[in-house]
Amino acid sequence: MKKKIALALSLVMVMTLALTACGGGGGGGKLTFTTGSDTGTYYAFGTVLAGQISDKTKTNVTAIAGKGSKGNIEAMDVKDAQLGFVQSDVMAYAYNGERLFEKKIESFSTVAALYMEQVQIVTLDPSIKSVADLAGKSVSVGESGSGVYFNAVDVLAAYGLDVDKDIKPTYQSFGDSADALQDGKIDAAFVVAGAPTNAITALAASRDVYLVELDDEHIEKLIAESPYYSKNVISKDAYNLDADATTVAVGAVIIARDDCTEDDIYNVCSGIFDSIDTLGHDKKNELSLDFAASITAVPYHAGAAKYFSEKGFTVPTK
Repeated sequence: MKKKIALALSLVMVMTLALTACGGGGGGGKLTFTTGSDTGTYYAFGTVLAGQISDKTKTNVTAIAGKGSKGNIEAMDVKDAQLGFVQSDVMAYAYNGERLFEKKIESFSTVAALYMEQVQIVTLDPSIKSVADLAGKSVSVGESGSGVYFNAVDVLAAYGLDVDKDIKPTYQSFGDSADALQDGKIDAAFVVAGAPTNAITALAASRDVYLVELDDEHIEKLIAESPYYSKNVISKDAYNLDADATTVAVGAVIIARDDCTEDDIYNVCSGIFDSIDTLGHDKKNELSLDFAASITAVPYHAGAAKYFSEKGFTVPTK
């Protein structure tokens, strides 16, 4: 009899832990939200989103610094987190088992697309005006295996440049790239994040920053090869530039583990989109339900689908 009671108690504890990780009925779950480095937009905006969701719903969300898109997906796959910020192209690679991923990772679903992440090619050298001018230069292409690295590969290839043969690549985070630019150790850096990005804003406070632009011909070539990209313009106000800068961008998307409850993911959506005006970050100005419900590469979580359905949007689900 004692063994049966002990077994029953063990089962109750296991079920309780499972519900705590991704919520019980009506929400109430405790979700870990993995973002990016503390000098990037993922972390800055992610902490704001987590705070608002926790304040306005029954679901508690804690944002933590992460390793970016690929690392966030891998952390979620092993249940170290329940929510993650990712680039739209990287999550498609993971779901299909392409490029950065040797096998398919299908343990996650889309929650919402939030804003566009611009491919920012940052330099302190005003003579570097085109991607073609990067030939022979020392260029940070993001951390090894990161989404930024593959964005750099794609953009360089559109101009006929090979990342290993035609430039001198270094593999650095946003913060380290900014420091290396400041110290004259590199000529340019790829930063893929919503502009303005903290690391570059800090650099622009003491130095004149320039963004290398992409022209329409090469943008069209890039999009033809990789349809995850879209043409985008960075405002001159982002870094006190002389003029707006034309580039390309991918989407910044929140994803969730499939085993999170419908109620908790519904709360994530409602916590963000029902109170956009109270979000304490400039990225709130780029949020819209139209864009949030626009992802087609990876199906939406049932909780997100329920929320968007109430708002008049039909999204794909598993």
